[in-house]
Amino acid sequence: MARTDPDSCPGVLRLHEAADGPLARIRVPGGTLVPEQLQTLAAAAEELGDGNIELTSRGNVQLRRVRDADALAARLADAGLLPSRTHERVRNIIASPLSGRVGDHPDLRPLVHALDRGLLGAPRLAELPGRVLFTLDDGRGDVTPLGPDIGLHLLDGDRSALLLAGRDSGIRVTTAEAPEVLLAAAHGFLTLADGQWRLHEIADGPTRLAALLGLEPGPDRLEFAGPADPPIGWLPQRDGLVALGAGVRLGSLPARTAEFLAAVERPILLTPWRSLILTDLEEWPAEQVVRVLAPMGLIFDAASPWLRITACAGAPGCAKSHTDIRADAAAAVESGRTEVPGAGGSATPVEAADITTAGRQHWSGCERRCGRPARAATEVTATEAGYRVIPPRD
Repeated sequence: MARTDPDSCPGVLRLHEAADGPLARIRVPGGTLVPEQLQTLAAAAEELGDGNIELTSRGNVQLRRVRDADALAARLADAGLLPSRTHERVRNIIASPLSGRVGDHPDLRPLVHALDRGLLGAPRLAELPGRVLFTLDDGRGDVTPLGPDIGLHLLDGDRSALLLAGRDSGIRVTTAEAPEVLLAAAHGFLTLADGQWRLHEIADGPTRLAALLGLEPGPDRLEFAGPADPPIGWLPQRDGLVALGAGVRLGSLPARTAEFLAAVERPILLTPWRSLILTDLEEWPAEQVVRVLAPMGLIFDAASPWLRITACAGAPGCAKSHTDIRADAAAAVESGRTEVPGAGGSATPVEAADITTAGRQHWSGCERRCGRPARAATEVTATEAGYRVIPPRD
């Protein structure tokens, strides 16, 4: 499938003109932020945007209603969040957030840095569409299900499976070979693409790309489990310290809350589940963080209904949305209506206040259903006449 429209994925230097104003998307390879960078984002959200930092499904962040694009770019460059003006949209790298800290899996953080340096150092790779996704899974299977164009899934020993278009290609590489192979695959994508934004859109793309790499696939193909749940709550690290996984309501982090997080002065990890992890804490400070930040809206309870609700931008951010979808979804959670089993859904539109649902659900402002999660969920979709509620398909 060849696309006739150019890739319009936003960045810092090319903003998206949303209905509520310009939107900037900032890439955060591997999701890692130092406290000073989070403080920069919080100040930019407050002084140049709408006062919130939006977390995305790729572990990146967005600022809405940007009032001064040049000032934003300058601040981000000073903070190390805009290391290249040519490659800023192509640094879409998701890595297992707990890698190197929680569990016995290998530490993938050096590979994240090597891949990012390789992307920045290759002039041709600035041509990659802003939607091309790289994933690095340390073997726990948390980010592989996200459907990368090009990815790595660590196996036993010093071997990894090369993922192409979200599936095991059968190609196996060593850790030392991995950065070179991933970058070669990115070059191969550009060779094969004819306007396509994703590898799965290219006819027989994975097979043709494997041939370009000159690597022979083996007979084995791994099947991977479904999407993972976000790591929430108290997470003991293997070095004796503690990490705290925190959910963010509908993925929107208020600047004031971000300032408190930055003040803890510990590394912050953004996850592809629109949550975050505060790392490297002693136990007593970790307890104080929960006591301060839970009342501010961060979610440290893995059973919270907020963790089962996702929503598109809705009005006023999206002109196509029939309503303020996030306000309606939040009202449903706060009133407990998302904990009450519905009557099997409703094809006939109903009012927002009449919706009762349970379990995972995605609220959409129109039929495009943007941001819909990969896993099965009840679809709560706004129409001109009201909401249609469709239970998850088996």
